[in-house]
Amino acid sequence: MKTDRGAAKRFKVTGTGKIRRRQAFRSHLLEKKSSVRTRRLARDAELSSADAKQVKRLLGL
Repeated sequence: MKTDRGAAKRFKVTGTGKIRRRQAFRSHLLEKKSSVRTRRLARDAELSSADAKQVKRLLGL
């Protein structure tokens, strides 16, 4: 099965096998958001276990 290219661009797999994703709300309208908030949003978030199975299938894992 081919890797879903859209999913491959959105998710990264860590060395331990966890899936990381980008946080939303970080692309525009940043002037009104606090520095603390934008720094927090810049970090990758761990994917919830409910979505992990589907994403693993898309990534061919």
